[in-house]
Formats: sequence, C-alpha cells, structure tokens
Amino acid sequence: MSAIAMRELTKVYPNGVRALDALDLEIADGEFFALLGPSGCGKTTLLRTIAGLEVASAGSVLIGERTVTNLPPGKRDVAMVFQDYALYPHMTVQENIAYPLRIRKVDRRSRAAKAADTANELGLSALLERRPGQLSGGQQQRVALARAMACHPQVFLLDEPLSNLDARLRLEARTFLKRLQRELGVTTVFVTHDQAEALALADRIAVMEGGRIRQVGTPTEVFRRPANTFVAGFIGSTPMNLVDAEVHDGELAVAGTRLPMPQDADDRVTDGEKLVYGIRPEYLDYSPEPVPGALSGQVVVVENLGSFSLVSLDVPTGDAVMDGAGDAVGVAGTSLQVVVPEGREPEPGDTGWVVPRPGRSLLYRDGELVSTAPAPAVPTARTGVDAER
Repeated sequence: MSAIAMRELTKVYPNGVRALDALDLEIADGEFFALLGPSGCGKTTLLRTIAGLEVASAGSVLIGERTVTNLPPGKRDVAMVFQDYALYPHMTVQENIAYPLRIRKVDRRSRAAKAADTANELGLSALLERRPGQLSGGQQQRVALARAMACHPQVFLLDEPLSNLDARLRLEARTFLKRLQRELGVTTVFVTHDQAEALALADRIAVMEGGRIRQVGTPTEVFRRPANTFVAGFIGSTPMNLVDAEVHDGELAVAGTRLPMPQDADDRVTDGEKLVYGIRPEYLDYSPEPVPGALSGQVVVVENLGSFSLVSLDVPTGDAVMDGAGDAVGVAGTSLQVVVPEGREPEPGDTGWVVPRPGRSLLYRDGELVSTAPAPAVPTARTGVDAER
C-alpha cells in the first residue's frame, strides 16, 4: 500500500490540447479516492498518467517514496481495471486472473494456486473454466478485479468499472467494491462521472473541470459546501438551486422575497452587493399554502422519483421583460426545484411556496463560496482547456 502524490502534473497533447494543467494532489495510503467530473474534464487522462499509460508533459508522480514519472507501467506496481474490463476472450477465467503473474514469470503451479485463491475471495471458483463470453457483466467485472488483485499491487486504478452494468447490478457491484477495498486496504483511485457513485464509495473526492481540480473534500464537504458554482451545479442527483440575490439591510432579496442572511456570510458582504444564492432542493420545504418568508411560484413539472418527487416551479423575480422597442412585455422569472415527499406532490399549474431550511443556504461571489468557515482544500492549478482522452 502506498500514498500517491502529484506535483505540478501537466499533460499537453501534440495538437496543443492541455488535458491536465499543473495539478497538485495527494491521495493517502489506503484511501478510496474518486476523480469526478463531466466527460472531457481530464479525469481519465489523470488516471492513465498515474498508471504510466500517458507520459506527463511536466511535473511528477510519486507512489509511496518512489518518483515514478518516467517509469513504464510495469515498473510502477499498479493494477488498472478498465471500463470494458479488457479480458482476453480466448482465455479462461483462471488464465485471465493469472495472466499478470505469468508476465512476471511466476511458475505455473504458483500462478494456478494464486488464481484459485483470488477467485475464491470474489466468488468465482465455479467459473474458473469459463471464458469471458460465457459470463454476465457482473461476473466479468469481478474477473477484472480478481486479475488486478492477484499481483498484490500498491495501487488500484479503476476507470469507470461499473458503467457497463445495468442499474440493479450496478448497486450490488458498488456495495461489493466498497467492501472489497475496505478489506484489502489498498490505495484506490476511482474515475467516474456518476455523482451518486462518487458520494457512496469515496473517502474523498476531487471534482474536475477543464483539466483542473475545482474542489477536494469528503463526500459530505463537497455535497453540503460546494466551493464554487460549478461544483454546486454538478454534485448531487438534483443540482443545487442557484438564484440571483442582492444584499439589503442585512437580508437577501431573492426573487422579490426577503430571506435571512446565511450566518457565516453576514460580515463578509456589503449592502447592495449582487450575489448568487444557493440551496439544494432537499433543503427546501414545500407548502401548498402561503407561509412567511417563502418564495412562491407556479408548479410546471413534477417528476416522480419513487419515494419522493422533484417539483420544478417558475418563480417570478419582479424584473420586467422588455421587447426590442424597450416596452415591458412581461415579468422575468427563475426556476426553483424542491424535493417533496411521496403522497404530497402538487399538480402542474398549482401555486406553491418553498421555504429554505435554516443554516442550509450558501452565497457565491464571482462563482466562489462566500464563507467565514474554512474552505475545502482546492489544489493550485492554472487555467486549462477542457479535454480528456
């Protein structure tokens, strides 16, 4: 087991695309660490650079006490599980698991014994003589993990290993993967674009955008206190509501309603300042009747998500909408989403009121969190171009 450190790590492709932009990042020994971001953000490039499958343009990669920046993949003592599992179709399960040991010149008997032991740990003993084409997606995933485990690497690198599974199997595999990593205690770096996976699996998460790291923190830190509006809008199955706001006499004017100032921001704003008010749909309460301090609007969409519904409302802001001649033709509005428990769903067209829960709202200035609380760590990185290979 080993920690991983990256110092000013940069990857620029021959066409000039900067996929990684001077990243500084440390992953602790034994940690389950997720790289999360949209397609093209650089997360897979970063994983492949740690593995040695991509050559860094600048900076360094350390695994444990060793600088491995210029070492080939086989010398880094890492194991990688790919999105498509990359199993050899002509080999049996046993041969696939034992293949890394064969490359290391381990004798046949020892290879077979190790493959059998590893397969037994992952419930594959009955499948050792089958070939990948005879396995389900979940079984193939376990074979890929067994192959990675067989050589006892210092680091596991997982490139979206659950993305090819159906929804039910994906949940089962997620639980299995987290339990397995806890039992092995191997430093694991997991790439995903699925926020639910990252929040459920990781000890810490790095959220990436355009070759940069926008925030690093525990799942709780990243979910409850996004460091910027990009993370706020990306993290969570329901993105955070982000609404224009203005400071007035110690309160916030939001869509024509006065709301209390978040406690940790009241001494960091000035009267008349324009900010962005953020609150998650889960932290709003819906009422079909008028209540004090509520934002009101018309229900436009109700999405049934099983045990709860996601309700979207059009909330008028009070600002006039002007036509090309400068005449007022209507009133501008903004959209708000709120989570409503099962059985309390309104109907489209209803008027509803939403009330923010105390202590759950955030303020953003120029896209960055306004707060007196310690900000989650954000590694230094220069501006990059959105890219990923």
